[in-house]
Amino acid sequence: MNSSTEAPSTAVITKKTYPVKGMTCAACAHSVETTLNKAKGVQQASVNYATQSTSLQFDAEQITEQELQKALQAIGYDIVLAEDGDLHSSQEKLAQERYRDITRRTIASAILTLPVFIIGMFFMHMPYGDWISMVFTAPVLFWFGRSFFINAWKQARHAKANMDTLVALSTGIAFIFSTFNTIYPQYWIARGLEAHVYFEAAAVIITFISLGKWLEERAKTQTGSALKKLMGLQVKDLRIQKDGQEFQIPIAEVQIDHQVMVKPGEKIPIDGEVIDGHSYVNESMISGEPIPVAKEPGTKVFAGTLNQKGALLVRVNKLPEETLLAQIIRRVEEAQGSKAPVQALVDKIAGVFVPVVLVIAILTFILWNIAGGENAFSQALLTSITVLVIACPCALGLATPTAIMVGMGKGAENHILIKDAESLEQAHKVDTLILDKTGTITKGEPEVIALDWINAEKEDVQLFFSMEAKSEHPLADAIMKIKEAKNHPPLHLDSFESITGKGIEATYKGERYFIGSAQWIYSFLPEEEIHTSAELSHAMLSGATLVYFADTSRIIAIAAIADTVKVGAKEAIKELQQAGIEVHMLTGDRTEAAQAVADEVGILHWQAEAMPQDKSNKVKELQKQGRMVAMVGDGINDSEALAQANVSIAMGKGTDIAMDVAKMTLMSADLRAIPRAFKLSSLTVTTIKQNLFWAFIYNIIGIPIAAGLLYPVNGFLLNPMIAAAAMALSSVSVVSNSIRLKWKKL
Repeated sequence: MNSSTEAPSTAVITKKTYPVKGMTCAACAHSVETTLNKAKGVQQASVNYATQSTSLQFDAEQITEQELQKALQAIGYDIVLAEDGDLHSSQEKLAQERYRDITRRTIASAILTLPVFIIGMFFMHMPYGDWISMVFTAPVLFWFGRSFFINAWKQARHAKANMDTLVALSTGIAFIFSTFNTIYPQYWIARGLEAHVYFEAAAVIITFISLGKWLEERAKTQTGSALKKLMGLQVKDLRIQKDGQEFQIPIAEVQIDHQVMVKPGEKIPIDGEVIDGHSYVNESMISGEPIPVAKEPGTKVFAGTLNQKGALLVRVNKLPEETLLAQIIRRVEEAQGSKAPVQALVDKIAGVFVPVVLVIAILTFILWNIAGGENAFSQALLTSITVLVIACPCALGLATPTAIMVGMGKGAENHILIKDAESLEQAHKVDTLILDKTGTITKGEPEVIALDWINAEKEDVQLFFSMEAKSEHPLADAIMKIKEAKNHPPLHLDSFESITGKGIEATYKGERYFIGSAQWIYSFLPEEEIHTSAELSHAMLSGATLVYFADTSRIIAIAAIADTVKVGAKEAIKELQQAGIEVHMLTGDRTEAAQAVADEVGILHWQAEAMPQDKSNKVKELQKQGRMVAMVGDGINDSEALAQANVSIAMGKGTDIAMDVAKMTLMSADLRAIPRAFKLSSLTVTTIKQNLFWAFIYNIIGIPIAAGLLYPVNGFLLNPMIAAAAMALSSVSVVSNSIRLKWKKL
């Protein structure tokens, strides 16, 4: 739990974040926020339903944590008073508890509902069938489905209604009515009417909607894993050198100017400056670029990056909470938490639908009592119950989750892994797409794209590959992968030296040979004009890294190494642009390389040398312009922007953290899956809207008939059993329509 204090005048303002228990919808979050903001001593309270937490600023002298807790407990909620540093573990623990609880409840409901459904549909006249159904349905509603009734009561206390209200109202009344008919069927029989029961309708509604809640909770429990993995990059202990001795201390005790020893293969624990040693450090988590960076005295290093080749002595220049990695973690957390929960369309409809149904049911009861004649009360009760039964929200509850489930399955068939319903619902609205370069548009691995032998003999070729075989430089791996390297057995070198940041030097038969950057190579050569092939000239212009091979008098060869564009990337970008989506590219790579890739794939908007925060800021900037932004990335450096974007997409071969933050993952490297994902979103949303139509068409037609609209015309009254059948038919229509999505072509 993060906390800090400020002291305006004499007040001590405490800032803390607490996990909140008991919130099940956006209205709950609003209730919690309103209650906390009204509490004495609270300056500001911000509640986030997505992260199930509240950020508080309060005067600790006016109100204590325990008093805040009691204020929430009074309205049916709670906050967890965890120890400092324990916020994330507390949230994770609560999320896991919620998930396990709803899993148990959904499974138990399904087990008890199955026999009730079978009896109600196929053996409705079996001896004691009604009693068996009543016994099995009671725990489904009032124990495993109790959250619907509790939440409906919370909504009613705030004069609101949502899906839970409709579920509790319809199932509760159906159960009470059916229980009365089971215990005292003579009431209806004496009046010439049949005593129908609707236990199966009540149980099925609770079970199906519990299944939808379980799917939602399952997605929510995965959102915290990205932060957990990011935190795993933070080193717990480190070694400092002092007065010629080495000490191991906890990271929390490190101070500015401490000298930290980092050995090969270890994560760098802190931001600082190298004061001794030479090595290569993998900084892909920051820049996204796959080629490790040379480090020597005077260069900067960052926490969480990986030291590869040599030992480094680093002077600390930032405290743990100020490192670049700590900032990334903090901003990912803020971005995930800042997203306002999307109020489900079903809840919005239910908010209007529930009061309307209640009013119709009450008016039906009153009018039949006034004008019903001999059996006025019985007919009033029967017709009002029929109105509520036909308005049961089974189809309404199935409308969204069935389409989402089929859509997710369709996505999986097309190598698109979708983690939550929100991203699937929003993807079709995207008008701006941001792509990372390395590993997203390009393959993410350096390749030799040109090798020009200028003044080479057979032994020179052999010598070149012999030197590269001994080199530890990351680009040497790319050179040794080409076919030509395999055809030349290594030579025995007289001497070999690796010079960090410059290149390698070897002696063979008394001659000195060099492989490295142009600036370093030219320091050994007389001035001369280099004639290169057209292929190499193009590579030079395209931002490729050039590696020179020379002796003390001549350039022998030049290799061009670059990260090449993936197959299908250009076609995917063109398709997206033709669909009216503006495509941007953000990369930590240098300008020349970024421009070359942008030109090759046809991207007009791009930015090079972008740090993680630059990418996130770009997303925010576009969102402020009213854009619906999708972000596609594969690295830790993309995680902040992925968390901030409206729709986040990770590449399947990227880092686990990027895939955890993103709500969609492309399981193949093919960018052509992106337009398919957007089309899938459009088809799914269309299916949801169609489902809602089928869910309501029966109500629009059936409710007036159930209320007795046709009775003055032809004496027809809708039997509650037929009303239940109509409700079931609407559910079948919804499920069938959702299944049609499977056969759509992306």
